[in-house]
Amino acid sequence: MEVILIQDVDNLGGSNELVKVRNGYARNYLIPQGFAVEASPSNRKQLEERLKQAKKKEEKMLAEINSVVSKLQESPLKIGAKTGTSGKIFGSVTPLQISRAIKDQKGYTIDRRKISINDEVKELGTYKAAIDFGNGQSAEVEFEVVAE
Repeated sequence: MEVILIQDVDNLGGSNELVKVRNGYARNYLIPQGFAVEASPSNRKQLEERLKQAKKKEEKMLAEINSVVSKLQESPLKIGAKTGTSGKIFGSVTPLQISRAIKDQKGYTIDRRKISINDEVKELGTYKAAIDFGNGQSAEVEFEVVAE
């Protein structure tokens, strides 16, 4: 029997997926629990429509991510830090500081947990950070640490 999964089922498949299972498993467990619906012609059309909508939504999201990435890579961010006389900064630059700088200078809100700094930042200079947008999309952002 073919069923369309409504939500993810362990060891079977993800949501909006057409799978073939035994009749008893579908009738006694998947369908009554609300995990799946029978793969009738009308349900198959609904599945196709949901997949089309998801694809459009993903394309729109990718276009938005690309525009954000291009804005972020236009010019390096400037992050102020307190420094000693030798050019070393007190403490280090964190993803939270980078996130705040992006919000203040570029106008985009990016979660600090999505930002990872490639090198340890302990001195003034130019460095790079990676931002993970999910869905395999990531970008490198250049930032400059300047003395306050």
